[in-house]
Amino acid sequence: MRYVPEICSGWRPLFKPEKFGHYVNDHCLIQDRWKHWHLFGITSLDEGPDLERYFVHASNESESLLEPLTERNKVIDNGVRAWAPCVVEHEGLYYMYYGPGITKMAVTNELWHWMDHEVHVTGNPVMSVNRDHMVIRAGGRWLMYASGVKDNYSCISLLTSTNLLDWQFAGYALTSSGNAPLNPPWGAFESPYVLEYEGMYYLFVTYTDCSRENYQDMLVFCSPDPCCFGDYTGDNHRELVVTQLHSHAGEVIRCGEKYYLTSAGWRGFGIPYEGGVAIAELRFVPRP
Repeated sequence: MRYVPEICSGWRPLFKPEKFGHYVNDHCLIQDRWKHWHLFGITSLDEGPDLERYFVHASNESESLLEPLTERNKVIDNGVRAWAPCVVEHEGLYYMYYGPGITKMAVTNELWHWMDHEVHVTGNPVMSVNRDHMVIRAGGRWLMYASGVKDNYSCISLLTSTNLLDWQFAGYALTSSGNAPLNPPWGAFESPYVLEYEGMYYLFVTYTDCSRENYQDMLVFCSPDPCCFGDYTGDNHRELVVTQLHSHAGEVIRCGEKYYLTSAGWRGFGIPYEGGVAIAELRFVPRP
């Protein structure tokens, strides 16, 4: 059975930086070993994606995701662009993947102090794995999703790994073609997030060319196979897209028995919490 994810509450503020930036864009959330929540996100004290060169780190001291997060420090400050962090935990270590361009990685055992580490990505076509990495564990292996371009159309690439260090390009989880309405040179599929729910996999992806009109358009795709969500042509929108939500760069987070959706982005684009990350409850409704 397929379910339709719906936002079922109002948006509430979760975090806004004050010291290290004046907004948050793509971000990720993860719990530490004490179940406290940590957020890492794109930020800058200046406007413009080329000036985004580190991540802001915020955390709380609660198991509840609804407790506001406190700004802590900045991380991954290497003097080059740093976009869209994704953090996963495995056997006591935390792995952060980020872009743009060549996939980069850092590791830590406590989420505060990060060490750069070499990561190997092989077999990927040019422009296929550009930014916005997201990693899950499925079927006994690790799956990485990343935004890119295929044949001048937007795509979400798929890579696989058994050890989180060596990644092999495995094809495309989502492609677009034909009359797909958005095709900026950098790719319109942004910030992929994949979640398993009741035996099906749901891919949440922001679909935008960075204009105000579509900045908060999030498309949701569904598949029994986490490696294949189809080819979006625009003409098959009603058949392929489960629903469309109002969120930019959103993460879907389970906390206790509830699910939540976040939203963030640049200032001046009408996001729910100007300059910060907002959160709302999400429910999955059975499709008749």
